[in-house]
Amino acid sequence: MEAAGRLLCRVSLLLLWLQPGLGRTRVVQAAPPGFIESSCPSRIFWVKLDKRFLQGKFFSLELVDPSGGTVLLDEKLAARCGYVLSVDVWGNPIFRASVLGCHVANKADELFSLTINVKVSSSPDMRQAATYTYPMYCTYSPWAPREIVCEENYMEVSVKSDVPAISDDDTAIWMSALPEVQKVEYQVWQLIFLSPSGRKKIMVSDAANLGYSFNNTLARVFLRAPYSSNESKLAVVNGVNMNSVSSTSMYKQRWLLLLIDTTVSCPIDGTRFTDTAITWTVPSIIPTLVPQEPTFVSKNISVGVDGQRIMHPEQNYILEHNKTHIRMTVPIGAAGGRLKSTVANGVHGVIYSINLFLEHTWTDVDWHMTKYTVIKPITTPFMPRIPTVINNTLPEKRIFDVAFGSFLPDVSLVTITIGNVPLSPGEAEHHGYKVYEITFPNGTKGFNLEVPFDDPTVLKEYVNRNETKYTLRVNYTLHVGPEMKPYNHPAEVECVVADIELPEAVGYCDKENLYLAVPVSALYQYWNLYIGNELLNQQTVLSNRYLLTTNSTHLVLQVPLFTMGIIYEEVSFQRLKTRFDLALRKANTLETIKTFSVSCNFNSSEFIVCYPNGTVTVSAPMKTIPSIDMGKTKLKDSTCKPKDFNEEQAFFQFHVSTCGTLLKFEGDHIIYENEISYEKKILPPWGPPRITRDPDYRLTVLCYYPTKERLMHTAMVSNLPTNGSPPFGYGTMMVRSNVAGHRRTRQVLNIIARVSKDESFMELYEPNLTIVKPSLEPIFFEVELKDEEPNVELHLNNCWMTGSSDFKSTSQWNITVDGCGNENNKSVTEFYPVSASRRVKHPAHFKRLAVRMLIPLLGQVHLHCTVTVCSPPKVSSGNIWTCGGWCDPTRKRIDQHSEPYSGLHGYVLAGPVWIVDPEPTEEKNI
Repeated sequence: MEAAGRLLCRVSLLLLWLQPGLGRTRVVQAAPPGFIESSCPSRIFWVKLDKRFLQGKFFSLELVDPSGGTVLLDEKLAARCGYVLSVDVWGNPIFRASVLGCHVANKADELFSLTINVKVSSSPDMRQAATYTYPMYCTYSPWAPREIVCEENYMEVSVKSDVPAISDDDTAIWMSALPEVQKVEYQVWQLIFLSPSGRKKIMVSDAANLGYSFNNTLARVFLRAPYSSNESKLAVVNGVNMNSVSSTSMYKQRWLLLLIDTTVSCPIDGTRFTDTAITWTVPSIIPTLVPQEPTFVSKNISVGVDGQRIMHPEQNYILEHNKTHIRMTVPIGAAGGRLKSTVANGVHGVIYSINLFLEHTWTDVDWHMTKYTVIKPITTPFMPRIPTVINNTLPEKRIFDVAFGSFLPDVSLVTITIGNVPLSPGEAEHHGYKVYEITFPNGTKGFNLEVPFDDPTVLKEYVNRNETKYTLRVNYTLHVGPEMKPYNHPAEVECVVADIELPEAVGYCDKENLYLAVPVSALYQYWNLYIGNELLNQQTVLSNRYLLTTNSTHLVLQVPLFTMGIIYEEVSFQRLKTRFDLALRKANTLETIKTFSVSCNFNSSEFIVCYPNGTVTVSAPMKTIPSIDMGKTKLKDSTCKPKDFNEEQAFFQFHVSTCGTLLKFEGDHIIYENEISYEKKILPPWGPPRITRDPDYRLTVLCYYPTKERLMHTAMVSNLPTNGSPPFGYGTMMVRSNVAGHRRTRQVLNIIARVSKDESFMELYEPNLTIVKPSLEPIFFEVELKDEEPNVELHLNNCWMTGSSDFKSTSQWNITVDGCGNENNKSVTEFYPVSASRRVKHPAHFKRLAVRMLIPLLGQVHLHCTVTVCSPPKVSSGNIWTCGGWCDPTRKRIDQHSEPYSGLHGYVLAGPVWIVDPEPTEEKNI
């Protein structure tokens, strides 16, 4: 009876070799040389079709049955019969078949043969197809007691069937009975599955309908199972998801019962990706295959690529293993795999593919030896590789030298767009450009482009002081990868070259003028000339009394000594040192590139200098008969005496906010007025009239600062810095006659502003005291019109605070605007009513307000105000109020140029007030 079991195991092999004789004759057409290649690694038929023979064609595969029939390969048949049809990393079709496949002829479990037909046609319906028949042979021996193959689309386990041996004497008898046994052998095998839903027993014929394939050879039994069947289960082993089918193959007869463990388990993932490497992990011990883990002993681990075993994997890969896992690390781009360029969502990148296999041999107490083979094609996700544009331009060559890369060899340059004109590489050469490929040591490549600076497509821009920025805009169009996907990459490269020569001016002087001569070559192409913030043009020349002459090479500007734009560096009796600056500014940005200056010394006994900060310097000659004592001259404030003097001259220096200086507006100028006087002394004043020879001499000093009132207001409410230094004003002096009838009436205002100690405004700080206020406490200001006329009223137009006493200081914030309190993020303004009192004779001559800081502010502050003094109109104008301005919505303001009557305008300054940390402070005399 034991011999009968042995006979049943051999019957299938005999039938396979009997059947080829039964088939019909076929016409065999030899394949073209190099079209089909095959090998047989690890008991697998491995066939490659060269894709070059299939360009623009269609193909299919047929399996030739040993009986002579043919079967068309499809996906369902492939998984059940042990076949795989895919492509390798280079795009060549690959066919793999297990030596235990459905259509493989098996001789003694050592020699295996398989014949395929490759049908090639130019039509998708395979009409008029050429058929190439290709036979293959494979030898494999010895077999391990258990061998498992994990393929892409199926799992296969093959085990040795432990049936008692048949003696040599009985062999002939048993062999004669094989035909009868063959009829019943297939039907008596059953499969028992242990699935998550429970135990299931089915006949082999039913298992085939479920996608399984079961069969036996003379000495082995094998089971082939698809992934994710109803009988399979998923488990995680050492971090790797495994798909397992637990089954027992049972052969039962009255006189024999054979149970064989045909459990199979394969990994379904285990891959991890980084930008530089692939990591593939397989568990060392799989519990479903090694029930008794303590007896497990790993014998050998080998790896390969594309079916070829690698003898020294450490040369290109990292192979590590321990008790829990086997891990293979493959660097991206390693030998055996393929990097392929592609485009995804308009982004250039690469993918890397490699076909790995792992063979692990181990022993345990249940199985003498197990050979475990996993075939694993791996393809990375899309990895962006943004090309780099490298500017290798050497400015001295005046040619753009641009490299673009790097790319794999499967990328080609189709067009390059320069100046909105698309050109092929050949066309670019005809236009005078150079376009060529460059190869890098790592096998990648790039594209190099050369374009002259002077090419019309190159943009040119004047930058910095003396440089030109050249800009080249390019758009590359590439074909990427085997699929030739289009890819566009715009690029912009710049090169800045110091190739502009800045002009050099020459300055000189005569007795009354300063001169600057400036070269005109390229002057107005890149730059303009400015005096302060005013463009040098014909209008500026005429209004400031300059003289401008030009020729083919130079521009010559003549500037009188006493005019706008002159800077007085030193003023004394001994000399007058002056300077005139002419700024060279960029025409497009107004950035000052260079300042041309001429400086000279002059001797002058009569002059007035009005400085930008409000300081006035006067050298006044006093030519009187008889002469007077110059040391006794004074300004309107009799405490303001000469700074220096001699017999014929007096030298004064004062600020426009002191010494009784008055302010008025006239046209587009602010005018500050003071007076140098010498009054004769008559003593005693209460006695009879006396005759004196001392003359009554008066000299009016006027300083004009050019600014339109509207522009001035803009400056006061803006925090934007001005370009350049504030301009000097210009002054005049007029001798006053002592004849009253010849004196003109001066429309000037006498206004003072002071700081009050508290909100009662009863005590005001004296001018000689340092005023100190804690931060965040209110500061109380009072503005007073010194005038005895009762029918006039003082109005505050615009008030602002700065850290400087300079009228044009730009670091400022508004306190009032058009007479109304201005709330901002720095301060809050509050007005106080004024009532008549012993000190206040006319309340309309006073304005009182408090300024409360909202943010901590340390240091000194000044209050500046422009004011208007006027009287009510003689004729009623309804609700129209045209003088000053009240914060009353029922009153309407009209433009100042349409006022029906005139009002006097003025300016006042208060401070400084020192803001300190909130600590006890005291007043100090200075």
